[in-house]
Amino acid sequence: MSDDNYSKVVIRGLKGVAAATTKISYVDPLGYLYYSGYNIDDLVDRSSYEEAVYLLLHNKLPTKRELDTIKSELFSEMFLPDPVVERLKSASPDSHPMEVLRTAVSHLGEYDPERNDNSVSANQRRAIRLIAKVPTLISFLYRIRTKNNPVAPAREFGFAENFLYMFRGKVADQEEKNAMERFMILHADHGLNASTFAARVTAGTGSDLYSAVTSAVGTLKGPFHGGASESVMKMLVDINSLDEVEAYIQNMLDDNKKIMGFGHRIYKAEDPRTKHLREIAERMCHQRNTLATYSKCRKIQDTVHEKKGIFPNVDFYAALVMHALGVPNDFFTAFFASSRVTGWVAHVIEQYEDAVLIRPTSKYIGEYGREFVPIEKRS
Repeated sequence: MSDDNYSKVVIRGLKGVAAATTKISYVDPLGYLYYSGYNIDDLVDRSSYEEAVYLLLHNKLPTKRELDTIKSELFSEMFLPDPVVERLKSASPDSHPMEVLRTAVSHLGEYDPERNDNSVSANQRRAIRLIAKVPTLISFLYRIRTKNNPVAPAREFGFAENFLYMFRGKVADQEEKNAMERFMILHADHGLNASTFAARVTAGTGSDLYSAVTSAVGTLKGPFHGGASESVMKMLVDINSLDEVEAYIQNMLDDNKKIMGFGHRIYKAEDPRTKHLREIAERMCHQRNTLATYSKCRKIQDTVHEKKGIFPNVDFYAALVMHALGVPNDFFTAFFASSRVTGWVAHVIEQYEDAVLIRPTSKYIGEYGREFVPIEKRS
């Protein structure tokens, strides 16, 4: 046995470990988020999702001509191969949408027109295909499950607006359009989070973009990552009134249960995305005369902060925004994926440039030299 095993320092969960260099985004513990150097506060109110896509893929904001080009490219790639649509139709009706999405992304790889070309230019085009098709996959699955005909995107709509249109089958009003645009910008990337790290690990082996994004989708599905918003909505349903909030939260704490939608591994202050989603949620609830639900959220936020000193993260108010947009609870994480796919593909392309295998070690804590016992003598 090597003394090296005993000298290894284990960083549980890799907290604080820098596993890559990146120009794509920076999560500042003091409560700021930057996409390629731009503060998210500036981008969310002054840009479109298509601009965020271009920024994360090219590390610069687009000119008017470049923006028009990427809008056209995204629209033209929003359509699905027929076999993929048939696979969506045959999916088990009781499967989670993220299970179907995980398989569908992998299936898309079979029909990529450049699947044998791993050049930089081919991967850029492949990235656009994935960004464009993931919302269509989600929309078609929902339409199939609700026994409605799929809705084709409309050229006159922006990307985020088209997603909502294809999903619900009706044109969004201005408030809904703005909410969807901002929601997608806020979820586009967030440093080396669990799903992005999974994508980069896959890319580090030299595997293809579809395999990397499939890894990311599987990781995002977990309740401690993208699946947290679904748990937030369940909590909001379980609490019937403002009067029940304090007792509900105290019972959760007494049982040592994690309160979903609160706390963050990196931020020491409030998640900078939260204030924007809180504002969107308030406006949407006001428009729909559902302010009681928003008030419940605020009471939960205040109670948790008072008792635990922690802030809500992106998942807390994102759940309320999606609910206000008419998105069913089981599709919340899929909507997260529809935005985060941009960050995933950007990081995968950056990982290809680095061309290094991500292979951490571990500290062995098992036994040594155990005596082998033949099977007939084992009890």
